[in-house]
Amino acid sequence: MVFKRGNIPLYVIATALFGLKTYFIYRFMFNISLDNFMQEFILFINPFVSAFLVLGISVWIKKDSRRMKFIRYTMLIGTLIIFANLVFYRSFTDFITIPQLFQGSNAGDLGNSILSLMKFYDVLFFVDVVIIWVLTKKMKPAVKDVYPRSNKVFVTALSLALLAGNFFLAEIERPQLFTRAFDREYLVKNIGLFNYHIYDIVLHSKVKSQRVFADDNELKDVEEYIDTIIKNDEQSELFGVAEGKNVIFISAESIQSFVINEEVNGQEITPFMNRLIDDEDTYYFENFYHQTEQGKTSDSEFIVENSLYPLSRGAVYFTHGQNEYHALPEIIKQKDYYSAVFHANNRSFWNRDQMYEVANYDHFFDEEAYEINDTNSVGWGLKDKDYFEQSIKYLQNLEEPFYSKFITLTNHFPFELDDEDRSIEPYNSNSNTLNNYFPTVRYMDESIEEFFTLLEEAGLYEDSIIVIMGDHDGISANHNKAMSMFLEKEEITPYDQIQLQRVPFFIHIPGHGEGRVISDIAGQIDVKPTLLHMLGIDTANDLYFGNDLFIEDRKEYIALRNGDFISDDFVYTTGVCYDRANGEVIETESNLDTDSATESVCQPIKEQVEKELSLSDKLIYGDLLRFVNFDEE
Repeated sequence: MVFKRGNIPLYVIATALFGLKTYFIYRFMFNISLDNFMQEFILFINPFVSAFLVLGISVWIKKDSRRMKFIRYTMLIGTLIIFANLVFYRSFTDFITIPQLFQGSNAGDLGNSILSLMKFYDVLFFVDVVIIWVLTKKMKPAVKDVYPRSNKVFVTALSLALLAGNFFLAEIERPQLFTRAFDREYLVKNIGLFNYHIYDIVLHSKVKSQRVFADDNELKDVEEYIDTIIKNDEQSELFGVAEGKNVIFISAESIQSFVINEEVNGQEITPFMNRLIDDEDTYYFENFYHQTEQGKTSDSEFIVENSLYPLSRGAVYFTHGQNEYHALPEIIKQKDYYSAVFHANNRSFWNRDQMYEVANYDHFFDEEAYEINDTNSVGWGLKDKDYFEQSIKYLQNLEEPFYSKFITLTNHFPFELDDEDRSIEPYNSNSNTLNNYFPTVRYMDESIEEFFTLLEEAGLYEDSIIVIMGDHDGISANHNKAMSMFLEKEEITPYDQIQLQRVPFFIHIPGHGEGRVISDIAGQIDVKPTLLHMLGIDTANDLYFGNDLFIEDRKEYIALRNGDFISDDFVYTTGVCYDRANGEVIETESNLDTDSATESVCQPIKEQVEKELSLSDKLIYGDLLRFVNFDEE
């Protein structure tokens, strides 16, 4: 097979091969929802448009050898970008952002997790690269094209016209696409993965400059919003109930509420937490949602400590670790609380060593504080039971009253557990991830139960309150087929997916006797003001976006980082408004984005959510809290 002048140019063949491969991955590897023919058409054309735009540059390269080298390395780099996104997507159902590339220091700790996300057939995604490589290397003498200037101009003009056409169709299908960047799936679906990455670079550069030009005048909108919408003078019945008591906060890795009061293979998944719900000393919030994004556990820490939203891209712990914040550990010092974090992992993972210092924690017990060996570790590190057992001696020696945060590890993807530590057998479905999830959840449940016993034996239980919170979801939408089997549903709808964002939240107050199950919607954004008020600390001078969970007059919605929300009556996700009670569709995106939106029930809340997220972003991107003197009355 010889390519001579007058035959199909090699960059066109490369475009066709690369475009087909990319479309296949879009369509069958990524879980991209398509609602109509136009969306399908845009998804089909955008990989060819992107490939033609980049590979078409080769016509301007005069020397054949350099032109061929450009084509083959462009194919290779493009494939590596797709593959990296695919592996990332398999874990997080999301696409990589520029800020996450700066989190590369985490890669060493991701080892087994990344390997488990790779499939044997992934090698097939490089077949087109090999074909082009062979054509440009082995048959190089026969691959010669001379492009007159008119052809070069035509190719460039055509590529730009195709790009403009793609963007035009995208704008018709999704108006104001680039101003609604909360949802990366919409961007990839409409403009393609590579154009999305270019947009992400531009956006990253823009937000990086915001701090330089920010001043205290930008605080006015934030303060006015918080004073008007968030804060009120109502004092909850539990204000001061924990004054002077120790606070023991357990961040329970990857646990979701769908396991609570459920069984697998005829056995309870969380027997201890199930009993805790019925304990008269426990408040359990059954409609409590995690609000994390790409930062996962670090995002949940950030939300709890600051009652600010995480960023839609990357992790605040990395991207804005040098900002000034007014975090919970700093605030409770006014009540003479000592604060400490216990986490048997590398202290620099998620930039925790820096962020804990910024948040004003007094001490961080990292992996160096623990005896870790092959026997007592699995997956991501020290097993939870050994972790709590080794932690108790440090906890006993803390200056009281103290605030202590414990971050568990065992129930972490890919959910590995030794056979001797299994109390229940794995589930049986087409997803090993979901199958192995239940034994590790059970193990974590048992470890927390043992920790309660250790606290009693150490004499710390009675004079403490114990908070248990799921940090984020553990089972992504990539496992919806297996999840529908477990939940005995025909399919997992977008409405169901939102319900799966619920995580357990317990507040256990020994000797209180007035605990109950609370069904009101709640979220991680509410934890900081709730805990501060329970400790008897006034928050009138603070800036935050959550509400005390024990007051009646609270805002009517919980905002998720991608712009979705759950309100008292509605659930909004993927451009559709659902009845929260039964999951029935009330409004579609076409209703919400037209003049009829004035009659919409979800549009006003949607606009409020977008405003709240943007104001929180403004605080973080501009580092605006540096202009606030929180000591002033």
